Amino acid sequence: MSDCLFCRIASGELPSRKVYEDDEVLAFHDIHPVAPVHFMLIPKLHLDSLAEAEDAHAALLGRMLVLAPRLAKQQGLENGFRTVINTGRGGGQEVFHLHVHVMGGGDIPPMVRRG
Repeated sequence: MSDCLFCRIASGELPSRKVYEDDEVLAFHDIHPVAPVHFMLIPKLHLDSLAEAEDAHAALLGRMLVLAPRLAKQQGLENGFRTVINTGRGGGQEVFHLHVHVMGGGDIPPMVRRG
């Protein structure tokens, strides 16, 4: 998809601060971080969102989630991290290419406030 921002980053057409790359996955730092460490994992294969994933994508999605803790640790997140997948406009997705946010460090507030 030539108009997809993340496809353009994955192809090397646009620069990124890479964390990791292989034939199927790219990880790079978010340009608008919300935590001291904030990077994203994307499949190089274009999928609009998690809602578009099918059984054929299970191995790729599994690889991404297994890779997340390894990369988080390499980025210094020894005490834990948060993963977020925004799905669709109603889920807060802004770039319509599936991506997993990995963030941590500092004082990250809870996702849901109780009480």
